[in-house]
Amino acid sequence: MVTNFPLRRPAAAAALCAAAALLTACSVPLDVESAENANDPRCADMMVVLPDELAGHSQRPTNSQATSAWGDPSHVVLRCGVPIPGPTTDPCVSVNGVDWVAREGDPAWTLTTYGREPATEVLFDPTAVASSTVLAELAAAAGRIPADRECTSVDQDLELP
Repeated sequence: MVTNFPLRRPAAAAALCAAAALLTACSVPLDVESAENANDPRCADMMVVLPDELAGHSQRPTNSQATSAWGDPSHVVLRCGVPIPGPTTDPCVSVNGVDWVAREGDPAWTLTTYGREPATEVLFDPTAVASSTVLAELAAAAGRIPADRECTSVDQDLELP
């Protein structure tokens, strides 16, 4: 009888529950709000080629579509499907063929791809990772979403953290 199984093997059931708890404790997903257009198929094209390690931090699971994070606690969080940046006075940098609009924040900075639809947003802690490393290591994945325009003024001298 199936209903008697747990009664006959309580030690085995307890051991299985304990093992399951240990295995899932290491992979608790980070709560990240998905972007408005996270279901765009172009996001999937990018997500499947994201690096397992970014700026020396391991990728960790998230609980939303088209999101990723690296580090525990998270030092870098990525969301695909965010609104495309319009004209802005924020600086734009180009790294390995991908243009990014940079917005300084406290404590996190936000970098958003420019000229790619859907856009990708990267939030990072500049005290924990260098933006140049993050952008260089994400360029191949972000480049999977084709560019249809570029920044009109790329700041080559911008000092990102």
